[in-house]
Amino acid sequence: MLNPKLKREKRLRHHKRVRVKISGTSKMPRLCVFKSAKHIYAQLIDDEKGRTLASAGDLKLNLKTELPKEAKVKKRTLSSSPSKSPSLKVSKEEKTEGSKKPLSGKVALAYEVGKRIAKKALEKKIEKIVFDRGGYRYLGRVRALAEGAREGGLKF
Repeated sequence: MLNPKLKREKRLRHHKRVRVKISGTSKMPRLCVFKSAKHIYAQLIDDEKGRTLASAGDLKLNLKTELPKEAKVKKRTLSSSPSKSPSLKVSKEEKTEGSKKPLSGKVALAYEVGKRIAKKALEKKIEKIVFDRGGYRYLGRVRALAEGAREGGLKF
């Protein structure tokens, strides 16, 4: 496993490579994502003028008061097969429900941040954006933020 300093440097190198290819304008700004261990932030940036048009983060969101309570995710149980590697057994209810899990914790906060940044963008009459993952992989909180922004009305 990489130590945190090397992991951060690797992410920054990847982010620089991507930034060469994408940039935001005033009509189609760049939605830049930054995440720390505890929080996630998003900014709409006009790279031509070097200005931040809108920003949102989860620091002001309160998980208990602003997010709806979701049902707990059903846990998978290990099967009692005599094979060497244990396999996961999925119940019939889980198969019929589909693969959508209710959002909880930091992922739910990221989804709400995406909705908030979309609301701020639409107030400034911005509908199309360029999504910049910031060197992070597109899963978990980054994906939830993107889906929240799409549901909020942004197109990318």
